[in-house]
Order: sequence, then C-alpha cells, then structure tokens
Amino acid sequence: MENVSKILIVDDEIDVLEFIAYNLEREGFRTFIAKDGLEAIRIAKLEKPDLILLDVMMPNLDGFAAAEHFRSLRELKNTLIVFLTARNDEESELKGFTVGADDYITKPIKPKLLVSRIKALLRRKSTGNDVEVMLVGNISIDRDRHVVKVKDEEIFLAKKEFDLLSLLASKPGRVFPRTEILNKVWGDDIIVGDRTIDVHIRKIRQKVGEETIKTVKGVGYKFEM
Repeated sequence: MENVSKILIVDDEIDVLEFIAYNLEREGFRTFIAKDGLEAIRIAKLEKPDLILLDVMMPNLDGFAAAEHFRSLRELKNTLIVFLTARNDEESELKGFTVGADDYITKPIKPKLLVSRIKALLRRKSTGNDVEVMLVGNISIDRDRHVVKVKDEEIFLAKKEFDLLSLLASKPGRVFPRTEILNKVWGDDIIVGDRTIDVHIRKIRQKVGEETIKTVKGVGYKFEM
C-alpha cells in the first residue's frame, strides 16, 4: 500500500463524497472522507493524505478556514490542497489560492477531468518541479525542450504562444484572469495592449484546436480537454 496515494475528500454532501471516492478508487487511489472542516482536520492529522480535495461551503468549519489550518501544520506541509466547489467567482478563487490551495476547481466537473488534474498535481509533486512534460489530452508540452505536440505531431509556437499555452495547460479547467496572464507571460517590463492576449489565443487555437481554450467572458481564459 506504500505507493498508493492517499486522498482526503471533504464535502458536506454524502452523495458527492461517495461519487468522487468511487471514481478515485477506480484509479487506484486510497480515499478518506469527511463531512466538514473539523472532521477533515482530525482525519488529516491521523492519515497524512497526499492530497486534500476540499469543498468551501460546509458546516462547523468552512473550506477556507480548514485550508489555513492545514497549512499551519508541519506534518501536512507537503500535502496538496485542491478546492472543489460551486463557488465560481473570481474573489473566491483568489481567496482559495491566498489560503494555500494548489489548485481551485469549480463544480460541475467531469470525473475523468477531475482525476486527470489530480494525477497531474501528484505527478508534479513526485518529481519536485514544474518542468516535466505536461500531458493533457492529446497535447504534450515539453517545457525544457520548448516542444509542443498534438497527436504526436510537433507544431511550432512562437515564444509567447508557448508560454501562454503552458500557463493555461498547467491547471486545466482553472480560469486565468487577464491580469494574471499579462503578469506571468509578459511581465511588468513590457507594456502590451489588452488585445495582445486575444491575438495570441487565436493563434494558439488555430494550431492546437479551437476547443482547447475557452473564453470566460469578462474574466479571462481556461484550458479544457
């Protein structure tokens, strides 16, 4: 059992807990469940999970407060925290990352995509860095070699297109606000127009597929497969 990743699922809806646990156990994970933040803290201290999948709105102790507590515990310093919540507003997402989340996923999400994102996070944790070859659907992104392949066929992306695709694909399903994209891809040293992102997104879509990058009106973009 030593190589089996342990995942603690925290949600106040028992059917959600059972559904997620079923899908994760099918993929070989060992799961634990908790119905609120207080129970989650007790189980996390005991089992030391590799990843905690955490709802926000729960009785007794909500997900944000629970995450802050997890991050204060030395024994959980290497545990990944992923929010899975119906709260899809930007303010909640930013708060999630502020209290220490490694990812923020909004409901509803297809089970296969959820499992894919959990595997990607655990793989990144096991390698100890972010420069592995990312595999998302039929797209592979090799950050070290600056190579992108679609269905095993190499395609050319300009540097900013590559950086932008890498950023979005690093967390499939997560919405990246336009300001965050500008800061992470272009930085503070270059002044670019707001349309710059749109032009690069259009070029990436033409090369890797129109459906891979979704526009979230008024907010930004997200990568989906």
